[in-house]
Amino acid sequence: MINVIAELSKYVILTLMIVYTLFCLFTVIRGEDEEKRLHLGQQVCLIFLLNLTAFFVIYLKSRDFMVLIYFAETIVYYVIIQIMYRIFYEKASFLLLNNMCMLLSVGFIMLCRLDMQAAQKQMVIVGSSSFLSLLIPIMIRKMRFLRKLTWIYAGMGIVLLGAVFVLARTSYGAKLTLMGIQPSEAIKITFVFFMAALFQNRITFRKVIEASVVAGIHIGILVLSRDLGSAVIFFVVYLIMLYTATRKKLYLLLGIAGGSMASVVAYKLFGHVRQRVSAWRNPMAVYENEGYQIVQSLFAIGTGGWFGMGLCQGSPENIPVVKNDFIFSAICEELGGIFAICLILICMSFFLLILNISRKITNPFYKLIALGLGTEYAFQVFLTIGGATKFIPMTGVTLPLVSYGGSSVVSTILMLSIIQGLYILREDEDVEIERQRRELAKRAGEKEEMYGR
Repeated sequence: MINVIAELSKYVILTLMIVYTLFCLFTVIRGEDEEKRLHLGQQVCLIFLLNLTAFFVIYLKSRDFMVLIYFAETIVYYVIIQIMYRIFYEKASFLLLNNMCMLLSVGFIMLCRLDMQAAQKQMVIVGSSSFLSLLIPIMIRKMRFLRKLTWIYAGMGIVLLGAVFVLARTSYGAKLTLMGIQPSEAIKITFVFFMAALFQNRITFRKVIEASVVAGIHIGILVLSRDLGSAVIFFVVYLIMLYTATRKKLYLLLGIAGGSMASVVAYKLFGHVRQRVSAWRNPMAVYENEGYQIVQSLFAIGTGGWFGMGLCQGSPENIPVVKNDFIFSAICEELGGIFAICLILICMSFFLLILNISRKITNPFYKLIALGLGTEYAFQVFLTIGGATKFIPMTGVTLPLVSYGGSSVVSTILMLSIIQGLYILREDEDVEIERQRRELAKRAGEKEEMYGR
């Protein structure tokens, strides 16, 4: 009977995910109206139903009472975060909030299925960082001096990355953490603030050189630390923000050419880069060594098919580091390819929503921040899913909000709270413009009335 319930549940979970995704895409496309607000409320109900179904199945399969307690914790978290935003930030983007809750839901479900201890730790980190993130939109609105801290952002990033390079221990072939924290995750945010602060006013060739030198130092330290996944993200963000600020295709072409040459140099210098490329080109040829992880990932994705094996029905634990770098493969195996496609579409809607916010903001500093953070998020999703599916070589980065990892989830939640602050600023701008328009219309009406007399 339990197996029948587990088999039926995967179709229920898939249906809920499909409906949520359709509401998500519809809400991104449509403007503000009553129907959109109705869909936002329905999305919250779908998140609750998806969690209820998934955790019920995991409990039936494991008979672990901690699963029910964990389910209750997740529901309390969703209720509190939804209420808090509605109390303090009426102008917030609730689609952004709903998508964050949905991606966290998928992560909580898979971590609970894979490793309850890691799931509990992730919940504590998410709850704490979400509470702190409620202050960020207020800070974005009030702390106007943030645009003046250009070189403080640069200095913080270089010092912290340098400390990791000098003091951190090597793990999985790279120096990533310092006292259990991965500073590069937080530096992704400060680096975007540096680029935005530098390029907010008139762009000169000197500023381009300064940005290139600072970006080069950041990327160089990451390469020496062998954190190549983060190095690629920093480089792409630098290139996109530089091109957006200057509108010069020459810089873009030079950046692409330089990045291509740097990739060849990295391949020649670092043995673990050659191993990852070898595993990407023909993983079966090196199955016993570096190809084992990607082969197991591909087996899991292929086994899941379109509809998945069902929760607790697959063997994702056979994939090394599955809850960090390869959680997408576990999702494909147990929840199916269609569910995974919906997950990708939700991530895409995240990016489109952030781009839309960036497009509508008039202040160049805030506009560039939204663009840079959105680019970081989208490219990290691409690297994670691309590596798991053998589309590109593995880079060792996590899937934001879904994978296990304290530093990653904290930085992503803070990033989204910054986006919320920018969205609220944009709403304030719209209100001010509308107020000025009405004031002008009122004055024009008074003049007509005066001349009419």
